[in-house]
Amino acid sequence: MTNQLHTMQKLLPDLMPTIERRYHILKYINRMQPVGRRSLAQSLGLTERVLRSEVDLLKKQGLIEVTASGMLITSSGIEVIRDLNSMMEEVSGIDRLKQKIKERWKIQDVIIVPGNSDESPWVKNELGRTCAVCMKEHLLGKNIIAVTGGTTMAKVAEMITPEFTDKDVLFVPARGGIGEDIQNQANTICSTMAQKAEAKYKVLYVPDQLSPDVYEKMVNEPQVSEVLSLIQRANIVLHGIGDAITMAKRRKTPEDNFNKILNGKAVGEAFGFYFDEQGEVVHRVQTIGIQLEDLKNIPNVIAVAGGASKAKAIRAYMNQAPSSTILITDEACALEL
Repeated sequence: MTNQLHTMQKLLPDLMPTIERRYHILKYINRMQPVGRRSLAQSLGLTERVLRSEVDLLKKQGLIEVTASGMLITSSGIEVIRDLNSMMEEVSGIDRLKQKIKERWKIQDVIIVPGNSDESPWVKNELGRTCAVCMKEHLLGKNIIAVTGGTTMAKVAEMITPEFTDKDVLFVPARGGIGEDIQNQANTICSTMAQKAEAKYKVLYVPDQLSPDVYEKMVNEPQVSEVLSLIQRANIVLHGIGDAITMAKRRKTPEDNFNKILNGKAVGEAFGFYFDEQGEVVHRVQTIGIQLEDLKNIPNVIAVAGGASKAKAIRAYMNQAPSSTILITDEACALEL
């Protein structure tokens, strides 16, 4: 198929750019419907004039409907997206990127969505939606899903729908997080995911950073130890990967530890661990909850992060990632990796 397309492109140089543009328009409408023309143009970086002509064509072909509330995908449009998915990955080189990253870090799987989430809000939505689908595909009869905090996980929570599953699912926070912005705390995200999935959840009301003495007391509290026991039995872990300095500032890290992170040239953060470019841990935050060494016992560790700006952070973490990792990222970040 790829060779045939390349041959046709010699006669029609605009063939693939046109197909890709219309494919992305259909995908965006499918994910965000109903969506207005102006919002769609801004999200895809197209002028309204160019988009208008594309929308008119897609409407004539019966692939979309234009209503007062916005554009909607039709059943024919969904079929076109499905038919094009594998071909677009092959033509764009995404399938080769997947394989290279998977082999480089010897992990379970890599999923790449088109675009750059640094530039396009719809790509962040697609990362969240893709994570929700991936999570659903790895559910068993009974499931405990441990979730970290952060803006990426909050986006995943937004993308979960009531028909998420008919299986037994319990969401638990992977670690404490009181002190962070409430909407980005693991407790809040667990609650949102459970409500949207019509599932159950537990909370872990402990601070993100603790002194050794307080840590020992907290882990022995009955309510805390119950949640910790559930976390240890999780079959899925969802987490983001942060930029080290951004995360240190967000946590209001004390000056001595902040300097340690700076002097150690940390570039990435996950689970309270700060990594340099080689993946060496230069600092760790004493937290209650899942630890880096616990991940090797989790069957499915789903890491979600995108944007070309996150490549260094992701690369640093991946040097420590367990083989059960499923990396979900975007095309811009994958190219950097």
